[in-house]
Order: sequence, then structure tokens, then C-alpha cells
Amino acid sequence: MDTVRRRRQESEAVTHEGAAERQELFNRIAPVYDKMNDVFTLGLHRLWKRWNVSWSGAKQGDKVLDVCCGSGDLSFLLSEKVGTNGKVIAVDFSKELLKIAASRQRQLQPSKPCYNNIEWLEEDALNLPFPDSTFDAATIGFGLRNMVDREKALQEMSRVLKPGAKLSVLDFNKSTSRLTSIFQDWMIDYIVVPVVSWYGFTKEYQYLKNSIKGYLTGNELEKLALDAGFSEAKNYAFAAGCISNLVVTR
Repeated sequence: MDTVRRRRQESEAVTHEGAAERQELFNRIAPVYDKMNDVFTLGLHRLWKRWNVSWSGAKQGDKVLDVCCGSGDLSFLLSEKVGTNGKVIAVDFSKELLKIAASRQRQLQPSKPCYNNIEWLEEDALNLPFPDSTFDAATIGFGLRNMVDREKALQEMSRVLKPGAKLSVLDFNKSTSRLTSIFQDWMIDYIVVPVVSWYGFTKEYQYLKNSIKGYLTGNELEKLALDAGFSEAKNYAFAAGCISNLVVTR
């Protein structure tokens, strides 16, 4: 028993250390996060995020959750979906990204009253501070790939969703196509890293390549979601197989 307990404690320590390192990374890149997303995707991430929110099934009056909200793109889109009588809870572990999201909210709120329904929280996605069956829908954009324990993250999101509610997960796609993988590597090595090097973040964005290689294929994501407690799971790949959106039902 002591051996099992010790191994568990060692595993938890490694997980905590990995999470802390990633938290620090995202705090560092927060000032250029939005600009880099536009550069890397030629602005197409804005379209993909609209698809992501549509797939979530969020509607007027709903209480919804945006996990790993970053600077708030999905949160603002969700706010427009649920309206002034709905509620958006947006969580992230990066204090610096949350500051940017809140600043955007203050700037945009006069022209979009519904944005007043967004609440920003600095929280751990592996330990969400909400009761079971709280939310009508949930989203996560480019976040699951960065989780130190993806199954635990999905279990938590399943727990806080109401039965029948959907979670929509947008991220880079780990393709089974060798051609797509070669293209992704080329983009990162010859487009992404050179661009971010201008801003002094070369090391931080080299992490991107490793995170994609260490991610899951569409079939693996579907299986993981079902194992985590969701009743249905379907992964949709697009952008020449480089991006995917997993849609799962509680």
C-alpha cells in the first residue's frame, strides 16, 4: 500500500510540475497570443471558432462554460448565442490571458450589452469548481491538447454538463496522413517559429510541434471521450486535415 501511495504522490507531483510549466508558458506569450493566432491561421481561426460554438448547441438563455478561454474569442461568441438572459463562465489557468480577456470585455461591452454576461475565472480545468450538471453547453478551443491529464479534463467537463448537453473541442488535428503531418511540420518550422522569433518567443512556440505530435488522432479522441463518460463522440477534421473539432454529448 505504501508503494502504491508513493507512486501516486510521485505521479501527482510530476503532473503538477508539468501544469505549472505550461501555465508559465501561456502567461509569457499572452501579449502576442492573439496576433500569433491571426498570423498562423491567416485569420481562419475566427471562422473555426464560430463553427466550434455552433457545434456546442448553445442557445438563448443557456448557462455555458468556456474552458481554457484564453483571451476570450469563444467566450464572446458564446455570449452572443446565449444573449443577455444567459450566462457564460470562462475559465483559464493563465492570469495574464484573463486580464486581456477582461480588458477586451470592457472595450466591447458598450456596443455589445450581452458581453456583460461573461464571468472570467482563474481555475484549473482538472478540478472545476462547479456542481454536477451545471451547464447547458461547453466549449474548449486549442486547450485539451495542452492538458497534462486529458481524460481527467474530459471527465470534469462531463461532470459539470447537464445530461444531453454537448461539449465542442477545437484543436490542431493529429492526422494519420503522412502528407498532412509533413505539411504541419513544415508550417511550424518555416512559418511559425521564424515569425515568433521576431517577438523573442522561439522556444515557447517550438513546444507547439511537440504538443501536436503528442496529441491524439480523431479515433483516439472519440474513444477517450467515451471512456470519460460521454455518451456520443464524433471528430470532424478540416483545413486539409490540420484542424479538427470533437463534438461529444453528455
